[in-house]
Amino acid sequence: MPQETTLSLPAPAKLNRLLHIVGRRADGYHELQTLFQFLDHGDTLHLRRRSDDEIRLTPPLPGLAMDDNLIVRAARALQAAGSVRLGADIHLDKRLPIGGGLGGGSSNAATALLGLDRLWSLDLELDELADLGLALGADVPVFVRGHAAWGEGIGERLTPVELDTPWFVVVHPGVTVATPAVFGASQLTRDTPPITMARALQGGASGWRNDCEPTVKALYPAVADALNWLGERAPAMLTGTGACVFATLTSDVEAQRLLADMPERWMAFAARGLNRSPLHAALGR
Repeated sequence: MPQETTLSLPAPAKLNRLLHIVGRRADGYHELQTLFQFLDHGDTLHLRRRSDDEIRLTPPLPGLAMDDNLIVRAARALQAAGSVRLGADIHLDKRLPIGGGLGGGSSNAATALLGLDRLWSLDLELDELADLGLALGADVPVFVRGHAAWGEGIGERLTPVELDTPWFVVVHPGVTVATPAVFGASQLTRDTPPITMARALQGGASGWRNDCEPTVKALYPAVADALNWLGERAPAMLTGTGACVFATLTSDVEAQRLLADMPERWMAFAARGLNRSPLHAALGR
């Protein structure tokens, strides 16, 4: 079978369907408990192998230096780990809002790691790729491993789970949330009692919440506005530290009906929840 030289791969969004803050570490990071789930909606990376060691990414993202882009950093980390003398041309079709709490940058990094592992014929284990990803960001490993998960620590200690797979309407209310401001806010809840994964799953989605939500609503009225509007129509929650919020629905028909009523000032999309990442489905892993 001839070696692949090009790949086009999805970089799916994620939702935090539960997010508890159970403590604060001495290094300033917060201890979390969360449920990650993928969506059948996201960015796409187009990868082409180069015979030299150049990593070229197009287009540049506004306000982000190329060397700071997680895709470039992931590619260079993989080059170093595999002693690779090959490179790649990478084109990003960006659909997810930057800084929306959907994990777009982390998902891009994971897709770069798994895609380039294939193009460069490295065949690294997922554990190795997840370790590389963790050095880039706490959310990268869940995208590398490719399964809905219960996350603990700073979100990097992962246990695969099977969640319900409803339809969601995801809304970006047009503001950028500064994550450090949320985690540094005095009013943020940091002492939610830890629970077991079994208890979280047994309780079901009706009891799930995001501890960041009250703080983000107070700091960003636009997020509160979107949550209030969605919450009048379906169960609604913040994902991550936002700015995106989502409503949980039972069918695509319901989701499309809600989208049709959406105020024009917001960007929104409908998507299905998934337990297996579309990236892993595409790669056959």
